[in-house]
Amino acid sequence: MAEMIAILTFLFWITASVHADSVINKTNSRRLKSSTDEQRLYRYLMKNYDRNTRPVYNASHAVNVSVGISLTQIFDVDERNQVITTNIWLDQEWMDEKLIWDPDEYSGLSVLRVPCMSIWRPDIVLYNSADDYKDGYMEALAMVSNNGRVFWPPIVKLRSTCSIDITYFPFDDQICKLKMGSWAYDGTQVDVFRRAQPVDLSNFVGNGEWELIGVRAVRNVVYYPCCNTPFPDVTFTIHIRRRTLYYTYNVIVPCIMLSILTLAGFWMRPDSGEKVSLGLTVLLAFSVFMLLIAENMPATSSFVPLIGIYLTTTMSLTSLSVILAVMTSNINHRGLKEQHIPVWIKRLLLCLAKVFCMRLHFIENGRDLVEPDKCMKQMDSNDSGYSLMGYENGEIIHPVVNSLKRQDGVDRSDCMDEVLQKLQTLITREDEKDKNELIIKQWTEAAEVLDRLLFWLFVICTTFGSIIILVILPLFKSVHLEET
Repeated sequence: MAEMIAILTFLFWITASVHADSVINKTNSRRLKSSTDEQRLYRYLMKNYDRNTRPVYNASHAVNVSVGISLTQIFDVDERNQVITTNIWLDQEWMDEKLIWDPDEYSGLSVLRVPCMSIWRPDIVLYNSADDYKDGYMEALAMVSNNGRVFWPPIVKLRSTCSIDITYFPFDDQICKLKMGSWAYDGTQVDVFRRAQPVDLSNFVGNGEWELIGVRAVRNVVYYPCCNTPFPDVTFTIHIRRRTLYYTYNVIVPCIMLSILTLAGFWMRPDSGEKVSLGLTVLLAFSVFMLLIAENMPATSSFVPLIGIYLTTTMSLTSLSVILAVMTSNINHRGLKEQHIPVWIKRLLLCLAKVFCMRLHFIENGRDLVEPDKCMKQMDSNDSGYSLMGYENGEIIHPVVNSLKRQDGVDRSDCMDEVLQKLQTLITREDEKDKNELIIKQWTEAAEVLDRLLFWLFVICTTFGSIIILVILPLFKSVHLEET
């Protein structure tokens, strides 16, 4: 009986053990079915993984990091503070020896996306940053391949320093650099290289003020005074060019229109006082206009902007035109002082008149207009011996005088003497008046010739000045860029 009880107890224990194993196996099977391949792989990779140390088993080996950028937008170029703001995808790629697995064990899974905070990352920073580094990079997922290659492309908004040269503003080109490298690791621990395709511009969005000319990447190895080990970096050079349509439409064209108004003043009559008023009005308009556009011009004392030189030149010509307008007005009024034009000035004026296709009627024919056509004949000796010379109607006065002298047979020589003196005085006054009017008209013609000469001189100076400053000088910026 006791043996039967022992046998039954043993069978019961075996049955209970088999049932317990079955329950455990079912539970484990359920647990295994609830875990995905990515979960199993992530737990496997992160087991005993330390993100604070370099992912190499041999400490003498360096981690080779390849760096590239995908430039998506140029936000702003701050000329005053010499800062450029760009939006890029910072592409970083390196080998992590602790993140290697066999894809066959995980249903052919060869690439795993893991949080970037879970793995080691190179401390690639922007050396010439104008930011305070309080935000850091975007916490994007890192793409890990089964052979240990890690690719991490965070989106970064960079504010970097850039030496702005506004010598040829607004026709300037700017060269800005982004220097990328490891901050704490030297070249023996983290070696930085550029990627096979270091720059990607397929997603670039254009800027309304700046045109992107090109981007290039160069690897440099620098030795700093702090350390004897090399510090490699990859420097990306961004070449941009300012779009000139805005400044041409709002700055250059109004300046040219004001210059044309300055030239119009030389076509006004020399005796018109509006010449000076027009010049002062244009000069005042230039001053107000320069104050308005000064806000758009970069404030710097290191360079003189090209547009500033153009505005200063144009304002100088306008100021000179006002001074010359006063001078021509003075020349025009010299005739009122009864000053004759020197002979050498007349010859010079006649030569200039031929060049400018002008006809100087009073300067050319001045002598003929003053001298009388006829002279009165000398009176007979029997007619008191008086003569009346220098008046074109003397032949009419002569018989009148004779008739008065012999009227009623009475000799009235004393009366005739007085009449002749009065007539001579009137004739002399008329001659002087004609001479003075002729002198005034000659000086007026001289002022007109001077105005015409100054007009063409200002046309030449304004045209050549505009061409040299706005067309020729910007061509030298290519030589300047090659030197930099």
